[in-house]
Amino acid sequence: MKHVFQKGNDPSRPTLLLLHGTGGNEHDLLPLAEVIDKAANVLSVRGNILENGMPRFFKRLAEGVFDEEDLIFRTQELNVFLDEAAEKYEFDRNNITAVGYSNGANIAASLMFHYQDALKTAVLHHPMVPRRGIDLPDLTGKRVFIAAGTNDPICPAQESEELDTLLAGAGAEVELHWENRGHQLTMTEVQAAAAWYK
Repeated sequence: MKHVFQKGNDPSRPTLLLLHGTGGNEHDLLPLAEVIDKAANVLSVRGNILENGMPRFFKRLAEGVFDEEDLIFRTQELNVFLDEAAEKYEFDRNNITAVGYSNGANIAASLMFHYQDALKTAVLHHPMVPRRGIDLPDLTGKRVFIAAGTNDPICPAQESEELDTLLAGAGAEVELHWENRGHQLTMTEVQAAAAWYK
């Protein structure tokens, strides 16, 4: 997977896994890492799917309708990539914090839905529920921050609430942060996520 890796200066810090939104790339969210944790490793990944020339992490059938088969495959692909990257760049595989926006937040949530130890922590900006009707792994000890917009046309408020309920039900410690905004990523929610992370 195309990616950027920046080595941090404190190996005890988590590795920040940055996952862009539809049409983004591996450079988009690098400024967020500066706000969240300057000392951490940064692994920023580009999605392997193109939709009308725009990078994404998995296919969808329509707006808000995921191609579930592709989602499962791409989630596994990303999980294997993380194993390989941890070995290559010598970071702690069990200490990854995902920071995802929109489509990137969805694949990060999907990692947690499918793999118990894929992520230690996740910051999900405007995520949706990746899959319904499946049993989640035991997520006890995992921490998740969800940032959502009350007027988000792409990701309705009930999506964020349902994701909160599902993750908490699997044992994760979840904080749901609301912005009186739409689907855009705002500096106030990034700062709220950074404060929560610290």
